[in-house]
Amino acid sequence: MFPLPPEDRSLSPLTGFTRAHWEAVADGLLAAVEPYRSPDGAVITLPGRESISRCDGLEGYARTFLLAAFRVAGGGPPELLEPYARGLRTGPGVWPPIRDRGQPMVEAASIATALWLTREHLWDRLPAATRDRTAAYLADALHHEPVDNNWWLFPVMVGGFLSAAGLHTAAADAAVERGLARIEPWYAGDGWYSDGDRPSFDHYNGWAMHLYPVLLGHLSGNLDLRYGRRLCEFLAGYALMFDAEGGMLYHGRSLTYRFASAASLFAGALAGATPLSPGQTRGLASAVLRRFLDHDALSPEGILTLGWHGPHQPTLQPYSGFASPYWAAKAFTGLLLPPEHPVWTAREEPGPRGVVALPGPGFVVQNTGGLARIVNHGSRHHPGDPLYDRYAYSTRTAPATDPADNHVGRAPRGRIVARGAGMLGDTAWAASYAEGSGVASVSVVRGEVEVRLHHGDAGRETGWALPGAPAGADGAAVRAPDGLTSWLIPLTGSPEPSILKAPAGTAFGAPALIPALTGQEGNGWRVTAVVLSHDLPGLPSARVSGMTVTLTWPDGIEQSFGPEGPR
Repeated sequence: MFPLPPEDRSLSPLTGFTRAHWEAVADGLLAAVEPYRSPDGAVITLPGRESISRCDGLEGYARTFLLAAFRVAGGGPPELLEPYARGLRTGPGVWPPIRDRGQPMVEAASIATALWLTREHLWDRLPAATRDRTAAYLADALHHEPVDNNWWLFPVMVGGFLSAAGLHTAAADAAVERGLARIEPWYAGDGWYSDGDRPSFDHYNGWAMHLYPVLLGHLSGNLDLRYGRRLCEFLAGYALMFDAEGGMLYHGRSLTYRFASAASLFAGALAGATPLSPGQTRGLASAVLRRFLDHDALSPEGILTLGWHGPHQPTLQPYSGFASPYWAAKAFTGLLLPPEHPVWTAREEPGPRGVVALPGPGFVVQNTGGLARIVNHGSRHHPGDPLYDRYAYSTRTAPATDPADNHVGRAPRGRIVARGAGMLGDTAWAASYAEGSGVASVSVVRGEVEVRLHHGDAGRETGWALPGAPAGADGAAVRAPDGLTSWLIPLTGSPEPSILKAPAGTAFGAPALIPALTGQEGNGWRVTAVVLSHDLPGLPSARVSGMTVTLTWPDGIEQSFGPEGPR
């Protein structure tokens, strides 16, 4: 990997990283791709597989251009833009055209944003003919149909830039208005948007749905206050989704973008719309960046690999090609904050901890410092997709596919019907109905303990998948080499415990083991403690009476639940 400055444990006691480290990483990433640039500068062809779109060379140009733009707009050397200026002379003639629902529309947004960020250094100095050809290429994004999800924000960014440049202004302004109006019905509350009409809640909230409106407002000088309010509310829950070592949730698609997950943390500071202190913002963002750098996200040549902690095929989607990981450039939004900004000068602080229910996406978020997780009773992309349809996801585990982890029932979960989420004092709960398996479920989270209440034909239930060995005598348990343990302990009845093998493992190692319980309860309920921790905490007892389950916690607190939530 490329060299980094010495750590500063006085300013940054948690990570050692400062603004200088972010600048050095940006410079190193840009230098590493330069040998793969075409002679005319218009495409970057990296080693690895092509995506289904076959426009990966354009992706290499556009996404690294965005990285260079953040670096230069943040005070970096303008010479970083020179190869991208060369690429603009021929690019519009060699790049794939922008058409309906085509990948070039995505890349056009990165190019437009980069040009807007660096306008005085690049755009304003281009020959008029180059500006005209580039604007004509980008303007096709204003007249073609996006995929009906976060893609509506790509014409927004193209339109915002072209309007600011005084080009194609009528179509540009219409695209901005149209795109922002389209995402409005997808706002679900608690700062969360669904990614389209389906209830798909994932990292696209941070690196797309919130980031682009903030960048639009920042560059145009006119941030709509509703986007600031929503971002602030989003970050209150989202900040709990990172553990103390910078682990991010392995949940949802496009995870190979990795530390792009930090983009919204910086966007909140940029917009003045964050519940986090400056030290927390940098501490969380730098921890995420450092974790991936320390866990082999880069090849020996300094190129971002397709995967997670190093190359990992199951992390990818068909649209993931050799340049896809460079959407991680969005994390460098923080460089738009000047060096004297408190985010860069304040002493690092740990992120928030605790548990919170988010009715909007149907999540319960639980952060104990060393581990962060969500309990999922609302997010679904495609039925059967392991990146969405599991009952829970964490920063230290990833889903197994054969057999399925964190699942219950004799059939796939299918469509998830959210039934609400909320708080009962220091206890969070969320409920849903799985149309595929016909099982109604309630998760109750207190401290490090999650209790899952399933009503219906539970069949086999599984817990967290871990690379490790069987452990424990109470129920089923698996312990990883670092001591992290996955417990699945029945609180009612006497289901048969077992340990299932997942030979393909997960993104955290292979093979993996999964604790399981099998056997239908006579009263129609399965009540189980599902714990992921280094030590087994005190568990509640459970009593079933008809359609009600009453939990009694070790401190004497009693709580009752039915198939749809609290009673």
